Amino acid sequence: MKYISACCLILLSVLAVQGQNTLPEVFLEGKSIVLISNAPSAKPILDWKDIAEGVHEGLVEAGGDPVAYFELEDLTLSEEVQAAYANSFNKRLISSVVILTRKSDGQFLLHIAPFSNSSSIISSTSAWSIDGKTIAEIKDNLKQLGQNSKSQNFLVLEVPEYPKEDAGQSGSSSTRRFFPRNPLNLDVFKLGVQLGGALGDAGILSAFRYDLIGKTEQAILAEQEAEKKGLQGIFEASYPHEVVYLGTAKTDAELLSERIQFLLVKVEGREADLMESMGLNPSGLQEPNRIVVKYYIRLIVRDELYLGPVWDADPNWRNALSSFLENLSIKQ
Repeated sequence: MKYISACCLILLSVLAVQGQNTLPEVFLEGKSIVLISNAPSAKPILDWKDIAEGVHEGLVEAGGDPVAYFELEDLTLSEEVQAAYANSFNKRLISSVVILTRKSDGQFLLHIAPFSNSSSIISSTSAWSIDGKTIAEIKDNLKQLGQNSKSQNFLVLEVPEYPKEDAGQSGSSSTRRFFPRNPLNLDVFKLGVQLGGALGDAGILSAFRYDLIGKTEQAILAEQEAEKKGLQGIFEASYPHEVVYLGTAKTDAELLSERIQFLLVKVEGREADLMESMGLNPSGLQEPNRIVVKYYIRLIVRDELYLGPVWDADPNWRNALSSFLENLSIKQ
């Protein structure tokens, strides 16, 4: 899913760490999972599994034990999905996370960070990195680094593995209920709206996505300020009921004690993946791989998720929110 919030500021310190002459010990001492974010506009056109095939040998010869490959965007569809993957990684005793990003200009950035053993997947404290113009260059650099590294990983996989079980989906849509309609009683109870920074560290992983990686602090701050002002303006124009803007994360009990029965949730990811994760059929989409924002409302007391009667996701969050709020007035 998925997050453009103040947590991205923390991520700047992660992205600033440069590649070194020695590989991280955590990579050499245990299992790794590999997350790939591949810009669809990059040339030559490559599927994310093509990239996995290209880098696997390099990771193994560097001394790593990459046990599973995933698309980064699949993990970040929502906080629930990300938490489910984290739980799966805990069970597999993962020790490090390799993130390989292919930007729109075709450049590759590879980061290695310790697995956080929490829903954030990685922390913001450290990350080792190298870059290359091609996947072959990344692979060769890893092989060279492996010549000077002492690994404790043996009996590693010879080819990439793509787990058939969708940890994210099994942990989200199967246990939470999405409804393609509007919630009742919005005029009775308050709607909580999270401002930038209220989501904690769940969005750190998203900052490695191909369309977000490397953004400057100034750009992020400007986006946050625009988001806050834009939210308030859109709600004043399109939502007639009471809104509470949340600057910090709060528990369900705290929200309910303040008569906040509803919470606005924002998710971001590939449109087809979002629809599937919400139990909808994406077959009619013209651009299933475009990155979009979707809003929905969570009824806290029953943990029910209301998508609205019309699919209104949009690449621009302002358009997505305006459409979602306008569709709340549709009578059903």
